[in-house]
Amino acid sequence: MMPLLLEHLAALVAFDTENPPRAISSAGGIFDYLRAALPGFTFELCDHGAGAVSLLAVRGQPKLLFNVHVDTVPTSPAWTADPLRLRLTADRAIGLGACDIKGAAAALLSAATHSTGAAAFLFTSDEEANDARCIPAFLKKPRRFDAAIIAEPTAAKAVLAHRGIAAVRLLFRGRAGHASGVATTTDSALHHAVEWGHAALALCASLQSERFGGLTGLRFNIGRLEGGIKANVIAPSAELRFGFRPLPSQSSEALHLAFRGLVAEAAIAAYDITFSGPSLPAGDLAEAEAARLRARDMADALALPIGNAVDFWTEAALFSAAGITALVYGPGAIAQAHSADEWVALDQLQAVATNYQRMIDDGLC
Repeated sequence: MMPLLLEHLAALVAFDTENPPRAISSAGGIFDYLRAALPGFTFELCDHGAGAVSLLAVRGQPKLLFNVHVDTVPTSPAWTADPLRLRLTADRAIGLGACDIKGAAAALLSAATHSTGAAAFLFTSDEEANDARCIPAFLKKPRRFDAAIIAEPTAAKAVLAHRGIAAVRLLFRGRAGHASGVATTTDSALHHAVEWGHAALALCASLQSERFGGLTGLRFNIGRLEGGIKANVIAPSAELRFGFRPLPSQSSEALHLAFRGLVAEAAIAAYDITFSGPSLPAGDLAEAEAARLRARDMADALALPIGNAVDFWTEAALFSAAGITALVYGPGAIAQAHSADEWVALDQLQAVATNYQRMIDDGLC
């Protein structure tokens, strides 16, 4: 199995699917390769615009869907060799997307070749864009599958729970003036932003005792703050970008209301949610716990080793929110994802591909 798997991985890595610039096309390229690598499958190819392309490949009448994205983050000057050429060492495969998550895609292609059972693969190209189009469009169609495995890097263990995600653009308003006046404190948009940041950190600290499935507290980050003119001018405006990652038991809607209310409403010019994704499992505390138990039963039925809940986000949450039991299972560790000289362990590729093939051969799909 490994020679074919590595042949597929080398070919997939060689396709430049960096995202941005969101220039991935449905014509030719990686999607033609995927179809050629899956003889005996029927295909549904959809172009959702802005580089978002999905390919559903189906053989037989499966009820379990495997989902894998084929886009990658952009490369960087920190790479020590050509990122689009797969390199092999004694224990790892190195290349852009090898871990996140073309290694899993290659494992699926190999498993399909070495099996004859029913199988369904959904390949997408917009996961790294922070503008989900493929999965939401797919989930609007009549349901064909009862469960889904999202093949993100989980060190070859089934992950049943992870945090949600939200990104926000917060604009503060002020009133320009000379910085020598007493109004400096109350009129500066940057002062409002700093005041908000202090209160936001305190809010996060107050939530650190909350727990779900081994995860604790709220993840929060202020990623960017800019504004103002110069040191002796009161800042008339400021822009702050922040994100948070709630537990499955925490309400994103309530958290947005709490964050917005940390300073006077008059100080806020805009509160724009630029990206939002539910947690895995989705729903309130009772719904999330029930869905987690269903995912555990699914992992047990598939004979997959179960790992810990994780802090990173995946599109498994979108399937969960649509009422489809979902878990995350793939080769590679998140520590190698998005890094220079990104790599995936060969033994994990082998283990995951073997399990994919076993599930197909045993009729578990």
